Amino acid sequence: MSIISDDNDFCKQIKRNPNIKSETIEFDKNFENSIRPKTFEAYIGQTALKETLKITIEAAKKRELPLDHLLFYGPPGLGKTTLAGVIAEQMGVDIKITSAPALERPRDIIGILMSLKGGEILFIDEIHRLNKVAEEILYPAMEDFVLDMTTGKSQTVKTMRIPLPKFTLIGATTKAGELSGPLRDRFGIVHRLEFYNNEELAKVIERTAGILNIDIDEKGALVIAKRSRGTPRIANRLVKRVSDFALVKHDGKITENVADEALDMLKIDEFGLDTTDRLLLKLIIEKYDGGPVGIETIAAAIGEDVRTIEDVCEPFLLQKGLLQRTPRGRKVSPEAYRHLGYKTINSQQSLF
Repeated sequence: MSIISDDNDFCKQIKRNPNIKSETIEFDKNFENSIRPKTFEAYIGQTALKETLKITIEAAKKRELPLDHLLFYGPPGLGKTTLAGVIAEQMGVDIKITSAPALERPRDIIGILMSLKGGEILFIDEIHRLNKVAEEILYPAMEDFVLDMTTGKSQTVKTMRIPLPKFTLIGATTKAGELSGPLRDRFGIVHRLEFYNNEELAKVIERTAGILNIDIDEKGALVIAKRSRGTPRIANRLVKRVSDFALVKHDGKITENVADEALDMLKIDEFGLDTTDRLLLKLIIEKYDGGPVGIETIAAAIGEDVRTIEDVCEPFLLQKGLLQRTPRGRKVSPEAYRHLGYKTINSQQSLF
């Protein structure tokens, strides 16, 4: 199996944030690729989903047919891209990886569809961000494995149907609700990826540490797991940061005390909240009496993009019961008041 990534995706990252360093993006990509599991046995978590996929893959192999199109949704960092790679490995086919923002023009999606070979997998990340033209090109490609193209102008216009090899489209999204109905209906298999529990994340951390030759004990792994927001991507990044701390400040081994000390220095608390999370919650408590307050107001006040708050901060805060969505805006829950050390919901005075 080979993995072919769309270079346009890299360009889009640069365009969205011109201050980002290209070396940082390449390092992150290489780091994530180096620790990605290749089999279901190595892929930790999402147990029910894995069992379903194993049966689906086995059935497809016996029928000698490609898999049905799959849609994975859920918060970022839970392993949607990794899972697509595992599926391709188990099917013994190549996978081409791109993202919806990279498919701006019709020729972008047409080019990638025409380059596919029989049985190959096309993975589109952030598929909810596909533009209307790209979606309409995908409809017949997914349903009938044909490409509808028009040539000529005005009265000389002609429509051609170009056959495509049978392929599998795997879409990934953090916002399944923003997918259009016609596109969502063309996926034969739709699954939500769930947040990981602490024990699963500890296994992820121990596996990553083993690959990177990082010395860590069980208690150290569990401390990092508890502060990783239920997300393997965050857990893998934290284990590297804690490893750096252990190497410079201690003997290089990550123990319970070393992990606690390192994560306290990084200002990641026992709930996994970072500076931005706490700033968001404190803003609603201190400036808006606990809410409700609109998401645009929150974003402007803390200097963050609305999409960053919705995609990165909110899913975990909602899942932990620290934040509530209402028709009038966001509200802070009593649990958040307790966690941040505030006396009562109606008081703006902190215990600090």
